[in-house]
Amino acid sequence: MKGPKTVFVCSECGYNTPKWLGKCPECASWNTLEEKIVAEKPKNQGINSGRNTFVQNKAEKISELVMPSYMRTCTGMGELDRVLGGGLVDSSVVLLSGEPGIGKSTLLLQICSELGRSRTVLYVSGEESKGQLKLRAERLGIKGDTIYLLTETDVDSVLSECERIKPDVIIIDSVQTLSSMRFTSAPGSITQVRESAMVFINYAKTFGSAVFLVGHVNKEGGISGPKILEHMVDAVLSFEGERTNSYRIIRAIKNRFGSTNEIGVFEMGDEGLVEIPNPSEVVMAERPKNTSGSCAGCVIQGTRPIISEIQSLVTKSVYATGKRTSDGFDYNRMCLLIAVLEKRMGLRFYENDVYLNVAGGIQLNEPSADLSIAMSLISGITDRVIPDDLIAFGELGLAGEVRAVSHIDYRVKEAVRLGFTKIILPKKNLNSSLKVPQGVELVGVSNIYQVLTHMVGKHSDD
Repeated sequence: MKGPKTVFVCSECGYNTPKWLGKCPECASWNTLEEKIVAEKPKNQGINSGRNTFVQNKAEKISELVMPSYMRTCTGMGELDRVLGGGLVDSSVVLLSGEPGIGKSTLLLQICSELGRSRTVLYVSGEESKGQLKLRAERLGIKGDTIYLLTETDVDSVLSECERIKPDVIIIDSVQTLSSMRFTSAPGSITQVRESAMVFINYAKTFGSAVFLVGHVNKEGGISGPKILEHMVDAVLSFEGERTNSYRIIRAIKNRFGSTNEIGVFEMGDEGLVEIPNPSEVVMAERPKNTSGSCAGCVIQGTRPIISEIQSLVTKSVYATGKRTSDGFDYNRMCLLIAVLEKRMGLRFYENDVYLNVAGGIQLNEPSADLSIAMSLISGITDRVIPDDLIAFGELGLAGEVRAVSHIDYRVKEAVRLGFTKIILPKKNLNSSLKVPQGVELVGVSNIYQVLTHMVGKHSDD
């Protein structure tokens, strides 16, 4: 008797091969090929039998297409709308990923309240019971006759309810729990995740519904399932933050309808997630006074300037080689800045341990943070306090030069709004178009040596 047919499928990209390989030829990952049993299709099945086909689409002339009367719907959370590019787009599919317990389900259940005022919402959960969902909805104060809850993991059953209710917004929590009887693989496998997502993508494009897919993350921090899942959807949002920290950040990794540089900031409270429209004020409110190693900087996230506090601790190392750690800033970039300070200024970082931290969980991923980080490191190793009313931003080159940065007017306005009276910026950015109120000093510098005369403060023990 002929046995079942098996193939080896890559858990990272979905590539399949009839024999096992140590390295995937498609994504070059090692030891990711897993053996799967392939179910044979009945002979009378057509080429599209493995997918749900709702209607027969026909090609139309672009001149005959009609622009919809509305395309975006506000979710009720300005921070989420900012990341989405202005609101939830009809016929779009959004993949929301994050660590377990970070607040993905809470966020989506909260936006149901606002969306339910004008749209029909179907919330599908494969992880919680209806009683658990009702308990959370009562705690969050969510009510509405146009919000439907469904606890189901079978794709065909969910589609039947979609055809009955005809929702404008569908929330799937999560896509890894869905499965179809047409495939023999277990829920959460590459085949099940890919095919389940494709079913709802087809539904969204056919009937105009907006779909949220919640995605689990693996131990490496990436989205579980095949990598192709991120290419299939219209937007990929990453929900970041520590469960021990109350602050949460939503970041757009991919967005076909908006910028991928925007972030949204929330705070987890007893009644759910609360928006933080001014994250700079929240971060700087807890800044310690008269402490060495602390310097304020400013980065641009999309159209929003965010002022953050950079902290560095430089201590004598007990080992031959100093230890280096970085949280919130690229580790290799930090090592480069330390090397520049050692070479150009003669500071002996090599015999010290260096710990760098960006307060508030903000990720500094642009070169404009170089100058403030360098000043923080200098303050940490010399134990001299940088004045609290001083802020700096600029890119630092290998020769110690300070290079110009973009959006200088946004950064200066945000610094002035938060009460900084001395702003150190690249000399090339210093021009007559920058208007500041009386009492605010703009200092243009061309190299790291010129910064020293402006950052001299009192000793931390004074």
